[in-house]
Amino acid sequence: MKKLRTYAGIPEKLASKEIAQIYLQSIAYDGTSTWGKGADRAFEAFLEASENMELYDIETGTEVYHKGVFMPSEMGEFKSPQDMVDQVYTRVKELLTSLKFLTFLGGEHSVSIPILRAYRERYPQLSVLQLDAHTDLRPSYEGTAYNHACALYESSKESNLVQVGIRSMDSSEIEHLCQEKVYWAHDIHDQSDWMQDSIDQLTDDVYITLDLDVLDPSIMPATGTPEPGGLSWYQIVSYLRRVFEERNVVGFDIVELAPIENITAPNFLVAKLYYKMLTYKFLTS
Repeated sequence: MKKLRTYAGIPEKLASKEIAQIYLQSIAYDGTSTWGKGADRAFEAFLEASENMELYDIETGTEVYHKGVFMPSEMGEFKSPQDMVDQVYTRVKELLTSLKFLTFLGGEHSVSIPILRAYRERYPQLSVLQLDAHTDLRPSYEGTAYNHACALYESSKESNLVQVGIRSMDSSEIEHLCQEKVYWAHDIHDQSDWMQDSIDQLTDDVYITLDLDVLDPSIMPATGTPEPGGLSWYQIVSYLRRVFEERNVVGFDIVELAPIENITAPNFLVAKLYYKMLTYKFLTS
């Protein structure tokens, strides 16, 4: 009998739909990216790195994998941006009925549009915390409202959106910004007071959408549009820990990993970052 492939090689019992407290949904979509391609290949690189990661977290002295991680069938057969949105929205609505902690691995950032749409219906007072190099606030781009450059436009109109790490945008997006809720990379790179200030802007229920280009390309070059001047490893994990401690994080996605052949460090970073976020979520449970 073929052995079941599990997240990070955890025991099959902990990877079962019934036992696992965490669901990890892969969305292999890269249909609208406009420069570097490859985000649809992220999940395999992520899984391989996760399988080679030690599962004891030194910072917290915990092993969150004991909570269990179930991986629903991968999503990746999409005919168009609209088809992707329709399929992902339907899947997320279904997964939300499970009452598990849902996590998502993209794929390009447009996959967050239907995820957030479903979450807003479940959590009317939802805040969206966007960690990203780009504002992603265009109403439409290259003929569709479901382009990666439009990933947060809908949420900016229908949710409490807080944006962290931004350092690239088009002038057409200025009118869609809420300036007091944008934490520009050039303002926060050598400061720490922005962490509490941004958390104070969030409502109780928070969904985190994390585009990996929020990180500096010196540690995360494997993205479609790497931008200089991003966050460091310890900046982002210390910030995320505070968010998880002070707010009810109801789900998160990590998007825009575009693996580079023969360079595994970025894949491992993503594996570690995902595990850190799980660790912080379940630290007190």
